[in-house]
Amino acid sequence: MYDFDEIIDRQHTNALNTDGFRGYIFHAGPEKVFPYKDDEFVRMWVADMEFAAAPEIIEELHKRLDRRIFGYTGVYDHDYYNSFLKWCRDHYDWEFPEEELCFSPGIIPALYQLTESLCTKDEKVLMNTPAYGYFLHSAEYAHVGTLYSDLKKKADGTFELDFEDFEHKCADPQCKLVFWCNPQNPTGRMWTLDELSRIAEIVKKYNLWIISDEIHCDLIRCDNKHIPMAKVMTDYPKLITCMAPSKTFNMAGLAFSNIIIRDPELRRIFKDRDKLFGMVNPLSLTAAKAAYDKGGNWHEALKQYLDKNFEFVKDFMANNLPKAVMYIPEATYLAWVDMSKCLPDVEDLPAFFADNAGVLLEGGNALFVGNAEGYIRLNLAMPRSIIETGLKRMTEAINAHNS
Repeated sequence: MYDFDEIIDRQHTNALNTDGFRGYIFHAGPEKVFPYKDDEFVRMWVADMEFAAAPEIIEELHKRLDRRIFGYTGVYDHDYYNSFLKWCRDHYDWEFPEEELCFSPGIIPALYQLTESLCTKDEKVLMNTPAYGYFLHSAEYAHVGTLYSDLKKKADGTFELDFEDFEHKCADPQCKLVFWCNPQNPTGRMWTLDELSRIAEIVKKYNLWIISDEIHCDLIRCDNKHIPMAKVMTDYPKLITCMAPSKTFNMAGLAFSNIIIRDPELRRIFKDRDKLFGMVNPLSLTAAKAAYDKGGNWHEALKQYLDKNFEFVKDFMANNLPKAVMYIPEATYLAWVDMSKCLPDVEDLPAFFADNAGVLLEGGNALFVGNAEGYIRLNLAMPRSIIETGLKRMTEAINAHNS
C-alpha cells in the first residue's frame, strides 16, 4: 500500500537536506567545493526522511487547499486536542488536561524560549552527552551555563546512564534545568521505567525544572512501547513535555509541535513570549490533525520498513566493516556508529566521507556536544537501495584510506 522504496527528487525544493548541508555540517558557504557534485551525494545526514508523506495526510491538505482562503489561524476548538489525546492514549496509555497543551513552530524554538524564561545568567542546564546539538545552542542563546553527564558506553555499542554522575551534576547549586531526551538523540536509547524512575527521583530531590524532548517517541522498533516522563512524574509541576507529528510523519517543514506545560505561570509566560501571538499555519494544523487521525497505518508500515533497514545495515557492517561498532537502537531512524577503529587517524569524519565517499553524514563532538568522538550518525529513513549505495561508498573509502 505504501511504497517506501520510491526515490523522490528533492532538488529545487529549498530543502535543508539538499541545499543547506554546507552551512549546517561544514560551516561554509557556496564557495566550498567537493570532489562530488551536489546531486551526486548520498545524503544520510539531517533527520528528515526520504519518504513521501502519508497519502492520507496529502489528501486532507488537498481538501484544505480547496477551501482557498488561508487567513490568520489559531487553535480555537477542541478537535486537534481530541485527535492528539487519542493518539497518546492509544500509543502511550497516557493523557493530559487540554489547558496544558501549547504550540510552537518546533521543539527547538520552544527550547530556546523555555530556557530563556526559566534560567538566569548565573544558572546552568544539564544534558546527557552525546547530545542533540540544539540543546547546547539553546543554552548559548539564553546565555546560561551548561553541565554535561556522559552516557556510559558498553562494548556492544549500547549506552547506559551514569546515575551517580547525573546526580552529582544535579546537585550543583547553579543547576536549574534538565534537558531530558527520550528516546535519546543520537544514541537511540529508549529509557526503561526503572531508569526513568531513578532520574525522576533525582530531579525531584533537587527541585529542578525538566524539559522532556520526546520528538522521536513514535519512531520506535515494532515491539517497543514509549513511556512518557509525564507517566512517571505524574504530579511533578516542573515538567514540560515536547512531542510533535513532524518527525514521525516527515513534515518538519510544516513547523508544528506540541508543548505540554503543567505549571500555569510558565504556560502564561510561554504564551506571552510567543512571537507568533498564538497563530499557527493553517496547513500545518490540518496536516498534524490528519496525521493523528488517519496516519496510523502508514506509521506502522514505516516502522516495519525501518526495522528492516536497521537489520540490513547491521548485516552489511558485520560482513564488510567488522571494526565498526553498531547496535540496532530501540528507537529513532538514526544509527549511531563507532568508527574509531575503522579510521583511527581521521579526526573529521563528516569531512572524510564527504570528500572520499560522496556521503553526507554527521558525527563527532562538534555536532553532538561531547562524548561523541569517533562516532557518526547515519539517517536510515530512506529507500534501502540508497542506503546500500552509501554503505558501499563508505566501505570503499575506508579500505582505500587504510590500504
